Amino acid sequence: MRLIFGIAACVLSGSVLAAKPQTILVFGDSLSAGYGIKSEQAWPALLEAELKRQGKAFSVVNASLSGETTAGGRSRFPAISQKYPAQLVIVALGANDGLRGLPPKMMQDNLANIISTAQAAGSKVHLVGIQMPPNYGPQFTQAFAATYPALTQQFKTSFTPFLLAPVIQNNTMFQADQLHPTAKAQPLIMQGILNDLQKQQKWIFK
Repeated sequence: MRLIFGIAACVLSGSVLAAKPQTILVFGDSLSAGYGIKSEQAWPALLEAELKRQGKAFSVVNASLSGETTAGGRSRFPAISQKYPAQLVIVALGANDGLRGLPPKMMQDNLANIISTAQAAGSKVHLVGIQMPPNYGPQFTQAFAATYPALTQQFKTSFTPFLLAPVIQNNTMFQADQLHPTAKAQPLIMQGILNDLQKQQKWIFK
C-alpha cells in the first residue's frame, strides 16, 4: 500500500513539474511598463493572456521600469535575470536614450551587455527596436535606428524592428503626452510582438 501511494505521489509530483510554466522576461521602459494605464492592460500582460489562450504554459514577468535608459538597464539586469530565470528575454530599451540624445554607440554597448548576459545565462533573446522622430536630425536618427539590426545580427537574436509600428500613425492611440500608448493601443502592440515571436521563436508555439 505504501508503495502504491509512493508511486502515485511521484506521478503527481511529475505532473506538477511538467505543468510548471516557462518564463518570458520583458525588460523595457515605460513603453512596456504600462505607463498611465493599469498593469494588466499593458502589452506584456496581454501577451501572457494570449499565450495561455493558445494553451502555451508561459508566465510573463514584466520587469520594465519607467524612465529606464540602457545604462540603467545594464546595471539592473544581472539581479533581475537571477531573480527571474527566463527561457526568453524580451529586451525593449533605448527610447529614453534617444529622447535624451545620448550617443547611439553607448546605447549599443549597453544593449550588447544585456543581451550577452541573458544569453550566457541560457536565455533566448528577442530584441525590440524603437525609432526617433525626424526632428532629431538624420544623422542621429539613422545612427540610432542602425543599432538594433546590428545587435540582432551580432547576437543572432529574434527581432521586432519598431515597438510602436502598429499604432504610430494614429494619434488617438497615444496619451496626452503623445509618447505613451493608450490601453486601446496595447493589444495591437502585443500582436506585433506576437507575430514576430511566431515567425522567429517557433519553439514557443510547438
